[in-house]
Amino acid sequence: MLANPITSDETSDRGAGLASHHGSGAGGALPFLLGSAVLGTIGIFVHEAHTDPLTATWFRCAFGLLCLTFWLLLRRQAGLLVLTKTSGPWVLTAGALLVAAWALFFAAIERISTGVAVVLFHIQPLWVLLLGAWWLKEPVGSKRIASVGVAMAGLVLATRVMEHTSLLGSGTTLAPGYWLGVTACLVGAFCTACVTIIAKRLHGMPPGVLAWWQCAVGTAVLWLRPLQHGFPARGTSWLWLGGLGLIHTGVAYTLMYAGMVRLTAGRIAVFQFVYPAVAIVIDWLYFDQRLGGSQLFGVAVMAMAVLYAERDAAGSTC
Repeated sequence: MLANPITSDETSDRGAGLASHHGSGAGGALPFLLGSAVLGTIGIFVHEAHTDPLTATWFRCAFGLLCLTFWLLLRRQAGLLVLTKTSGPWVLTAGALLVAAWALFFAAIERISTGVAVVLFHIQPLWVLLLGAWWLKEPVGSKRIASVGVAMAGLVLATRVMEHTSLLGSGTTLAPGYWLGVTACLVGAFCTACVTIIAKRLHGMPPGVLAWWQCAVGTAVLWLRPLQHGFPARGTSWLWLGGLGLIHTGVAYTLMYAGMVRLTAGRIAVFQFVYPAVAIVIDWLYFDQRLGGSQLFGVAVMAMAVLYAERDAAGSTC
């Protein structure tokens, strides 16, 4: 994987502290919940930055890279950034996929509300089930297949298909870019699921190192975007963009990764829905966009399906 992390005693010692807390949910719940809650406010920062999705993505990667570099130097883990011929292609692919997912998310919330976009992105655990069966050859039982079907039904409700299709005589018209936003969310969720599968292959790599490379890839790939289209005017836009990298990438990811190593998969699945819950509240309080009754029911259906699938998966591996 990396040059040293799997085989060196030094890396094993570094991971021992985290591993010793693997079963300690009390120590992991607070940082994971805080990180998820912070991510739920991302819509405000994107909206107030007043820039295009790719430029916002570049700033998120660039400022996130600075924050994570400082974090790794502080923890004396900079040496773990060296890649090998085995890990390099996977890490760079994961970086490109996650950057694509971020860009698609930012593009989506220009067309649909942040709450709906976050809900749609949470189809990602179901993509993971399907990719795990196809790529990792993990068995998928009837319970998991049923959970996928139930979650898809919730997805239909959350995206207001039944409310806004003319075939049902609703007589309303969706915003021009609505379905582009929905598509961007589903493709972005798929990209994120691929990153999760790749991360399973890179199990010896500290999560902070993988996040650093993801930000590095995004910074390198998208650096021409602000040069060609211009940087935002100096002022508050830069503060909001800095927040995307420092807060929603560096701080949030560090908190969530610190919590993940201490939580079981089942608890993580439950805590993941703090993110969309906060985003929906932000939509209501900040953007005055409320989800309708059927959409809220769809969110609940998706949550139950994903939690059921994750609990079944956790139970089968324990």
